[in-house]
Amino acid sequence: MNMGRTDEAQVLLDELEGAATSLARPAARGDATGAVESLEEAVRHHDRLDQPFERVRTLLGLGGAERRLKQKRAAREVLEEAVEIFERLGTPLWADRARTALGRIGGRAPSPTELTSTEREVAALAAEGRTNREVAEALFMTVNTVETNLSRIYRQLSVRSRTELAAKLRERP
Repeated sequence: MNMGRTDEAQVLLDELEGAATSLARPAARGDATGAVESLEEAVRHHDRLDQPFERVRTLLGLGGAERRLKQKRAAREVLEEAVEIFERLGTPLWADRARTALGRIGGRAPSPTELTSTEREVAALAAEGRTNREVAEALFMTVNTVETNLSRIYRQLSVRSRTELAAKLRERP
């Protein structure tokens, strides 16, 4: 633990308190659009921190707000990411909660060849030439989870190597 960095901690605390305050207002007023904007801002703040659980809880809220706005694709992507992260973090009850929210989204699920947001992140980092360990560290997951995702990605995209993966990703829109 770093000690003596109280000024930095206070700045961060002020930012998080401000984000928390702004998040409560739109949702409390029934302003789903404002809630989505605030939650997206909160996710950006969480991206700067090493607090994956707090970030994924915010993603869960964002997915629910997007679902209420009938933004099905955005909600599905965020909630699928939330399920994967909750599972990675070893929080099965939260993963179930995210799955339940995901199940509330009507419409058609993405095709089996469409990558989830986590798969896209893993694929992009692997295509850059990073090792499985480097990908795992960058995405706060285990090497085994990276390997599992890569196996699924290779199968879905019909590739057999990182070189083929990089070429395939350059072809995709």
